[in-house]
Amino acid sequence: MGRVVVSKHPLIQHKLTLLRDVNTEPKKFRELIRELSILLAYEATADLALEPTQVTTPLGRADGAMLSEKIGLIPILRAGLGMVEGIWEMMPTAEVWHIGLYRDHNTLQPVAYYNKLPVNPTVQVCLILDPMLATGGSAVAAADILKDWGARRIKFVGIIAAPEGVQLLQERHPDIDIHIGVIDDHLTPEPRLPTDPPRGYIVPGLGDAGDRQFGTG
Repeated sequence: MGRVVVSKHPLIQHKLTLLRDVNTEPKKFRELIRELSILLAYEATADLALEPTQVTTPLGRADGAMLSEKIGLIPILRAGLGMVEGIWEMMPTAEVWHIGLYRDHNTLQPVAYYNKLPVNPTVQVCLILDPMLATGGSAVAAADILKDWGARRIKFVGIIAAPEGVQLLQERHPDIDIHIGVIDDHLTPEPRLPTDPPRGYIVPGLGDAGDRQFGTG
């Protein structure tokens, strides 16, 4: 069974609080997404394989190590885009492959609309990036696509999750580690009144991560 790792890092908890705030403007929201992604990816990549090497310093030879696996960053469009930049700065040799999925608001099922993966796998470790693990449908669909592609090792990196999404991803892909900033309480039910929020949003969450990043909400 893959691990579910909920970060306890004080910086992540601090920045999560700012991210949730309804008064946080899109520019600051994007900055926080970037910063949280760096911190979460740091934790998610702690077990990457290394190979020994030596380098020459100004004072002699030093033993060191280099990553032995190629990393792929797989942001789920569009909200996952905001997570790429910071992680890419840490791992500039990582490849970035986009998968476009949107959630049908009536059925809550993922609908794929974009996939530019090459014919054969070019990386050994894939990090699926999506700020919100809500119903889990998009994460499961992305993992299905990557496994059909031939990906051997996949991790999910997100910021906020619902228990329902964690459970579904574990059930459908028990080999995938889930790295998340926090697991919230539940998903919104079917609305009964026109003023009720749409079904399938994380509570308390932060609203729509895509809209808040791109100022379209």
